[in-house]
Amino acid sequence: MTVSITRRHFLAGTGLLATTAAFPALAQDKPKLRFSAVFSEQDIRAEMMKMFADAIKDDFAFEGYYGGNLFKQGTELVALQRGNLEMGNIAPQDISKQIPAWSLLTAGYLFRDAAHLKSFFASEMGAQMKQMTEDQLGVKVLGPTYFGVRQVGLKPDKEIKTPADMAGIKLRMPGGDAWQFLGSALGANPTPMAYAEVYTGLQTGAIDGQDNPLPNVENMKFYEVMSQIVLTAHLVGFDLLTVAKKTWDKMGPDKQAKFQAAADKAIDFSTSKHLAREKDLVEVFKSKGLKLYEPDVAAFRKFAQEKYLASDLAKDWPQGMIEKINTL
Repeated sequence: MTVSITRRHFLAGTGLLATTAAFPALAQDKPKLRFSAVFSEQDIRAEMMKMFADAIKDDFAFEGYYGGNLFKQGTELVALQRGNLEMGNIAPQDISKQIPAWSLLTAGYLFRDAAHLKSFFASEMGAQMKQMTEDQLGVKVLGPTYFGVRQVGLKPDKEIKTPADMAGIKLRMPGGDAWQFLGSALGANPTPMAYAEVYTGLQTGAIDGQDNPLPNVENMKFYEVMSQIVLTAHLVGFDLLTVAKKTWDKMGPDKQAKFQAAADKAIDFSTSKHLAREKDLVEVFKSKGLKLYEPDVAAFRKFAQEKYLASDLAKDWPQGMIEKINTL
């Protein structure tokens, strides 16, 4: 059984749950999997999770919470660690707060595309990074959930060709050092702001721009309050589909294999849909009057990589890994 829950429905249903708790039910005999994500129910990844939930329905009672209605963005990881959540959509930037070596995977211009990202996580290097989360955080990474290449969207009608053109631009980035550093690595003035506040921030001028993949821009209707999209392609956007290790360890080998296979299939479905939608949206946004153009990407890449390699972040990166990633 798949349950899609908002906070309002959750509160409204607590009385009913209290009433029915005394009566045995089939769903109650199955382990409960609460899943939390900041993305909306209109997101392709919500479809991904419904596919996943359907594949494991015989073994688990899945409850999906979307739009940050159960846990706010950035707090899901701690909820997993504290036992308040069984599954979560976790940003690699949040993992890097506790495991500095993971900041490598948040660096701009590291992965080339979705296929490169998948190859990394299927490699020995990917296994090494995933093992860190199990050993140090008590969280198992099932796989990377690609959601598109991040592009810069701006409200001001100022043409951007190089990082120097981004000087003074108040670019919304999620909170956290890794995200803020990425904003500065694009030449902008990074400004932390919650995802749900971005539309109003653009509308009122509190921020000049945001960076997100094109499907997110569509889902959140950011295009309504922007004049242009600069195709910087600065970050292959991905989060991580995770499960608490305590939950994983209770499954046993057979259920673990089925669980992982369901996750792999759902992630591949989501990736394919995102790639197709990204292509379509270039023309969709042009038809809505937005300017879409490619800046000097080589200049952006050079500027960003030099900033990263000269930073304290690079000191924690596994030795030689960036070179190995480049050769994948």
